[in-house]
Amino acid sequence: MTIADVQSSPRRPSTSPIVRAQGIRKTFRMGESAVTVLKHVDLSVKRGEFLAIEGRSGSGKSTLLHILGALDEADGGSVEYEGVDVLSLNGSARSKLRNKSFGFVFQFYHLLPELNVLENTLLAAMIEFSWLTFRSNRVALRAKAAEVLDQLGMGHRLKHRPSQLSGGERQRVAIARALMNEPQVLYADEPTGNLDVETGTQIMGVLAKLHRDKGQTIVMVTHDRTIAHQADRVLVLREGRLQTPGESAEIQP
Repeated sequence: MTIADVQSSPRRPSTSPIVRAQGIRKTFRMGESAVTVLKHVDLSVKRGEFLAIEGRSGSGKSTLLHILGALDEADGGSVEYEGVDVLSLNGSARSKLRNKSFGFVFQFYHLLPELNVLENTLLAAMIEFSWLTFRSNRVALRAKAAEVLDQLGMGHRLKHRPSQLSGGERQRVAIARALMNEPQVLYADEPTGNLDVETGTQIMGVLAKLHRDKGQTIVMVTHDRTIAHQADRVLVLREGRLQTPGESAEIQP
C-alpha cells in the first residue's frame, strides 16, 4: 500500500444530497421523566455545502449532529449517507463508515495529553488501519499528517504536547486529526465554543478556507448566531424541529 491508497476517492459533483435525514426523533429519560429533544427533524445536505445549525444550549443540536455522524442512535427516523441507511448498519460497519467518510471537531478538542501534535493527528489513521498496515505505511502517514498540520499553520509545533498549546492551536490540531482520512463530511460541534472571540474568528477562517478551497462539506452546530451566519445556509433548531431563521415554530404534538 502507498500513500495513494491512504487517500480517499476524490469528491464527485452530484445533484443528490450527500446526507439526508427524515423524521429524526430522540428522547432522553431521566428517572421517571422523559425529555424529547428531537421531535421530527428533516434535513438535506448538499455535497460541498457549509451548513450551520443554530440553537440555544440544550436544544438538541449536538445530539442531532451525533446522530447524523453515526455517533448516537435515534429513537426513530432515518439517516442516509450517499443513499446508505446509516442507522441500519451494524456496529462494525458504522465504525468503518465514520472512520472513512466522516471527520469530527468538538468544542473541547479531545486531544490525548501524552501525545504530541503529530501523534494526535495520526490517531485517525491508527484507528482506520490495522497495526501492521499502519506500521508499514508509517513514513507516508507521518508525512501526510505533517502536511495537513502545515496547511493549518501548525507545522512548527509538531513535537509539542497539548499542554504547550493555546486553545486555538489545540483546535487546529483537532481539525487536522479530523481531516487526516480526507472525510467527505466534516461535523463540527461548537468548534468556537471554548475560544475567545478573536481565536474563534481565526478557527472559522480555517473552516471557511477548507470549504472554499477544498470543497469540503461541513455541518456545524453552534449557539452563536454571528458564527452561524458565516456558513452558506443556516437552520435553527427550536422546539425539536429545524426551521429557517425567522420562521415561527409550528405547534405540533
